[in-house]
Amino acid sequence: MKIKKYNVYVDPGHAWCKVKFSEIVKLGIQDQITDYSYARGEYLYLEQDCDMSTLVKALEKIGIKPEWIGHHTNKQSKIRSYSRYIVKA
Repeated sequence: MKIKKYNVYVDPGHAWCKVKFSEIVKLGIQDQITDYSYARGEYLYLEQDCDMSTLVKALEKIGIKPEWIGHHTNKQSKIRSYSRYIVKA
């Protein structure tokens, strides 16, 4: 199984995985991502509880195992100030 690395940003209350929007489209899951995730520029920040699981399942279907690179802060993450993701059908 191929491994692909993803950055995961963690603050005291939550975590998000940074993924290019084009990758989400390529995987065909853009309509499955909730508005609990955030968007900024060409990237989405997938929330840990549901949307990261959606990503993992889609990757596993094509033989890719995600590897997480953690980035932790003791403060509130700036990701919380980004725009909420609007579901793309």
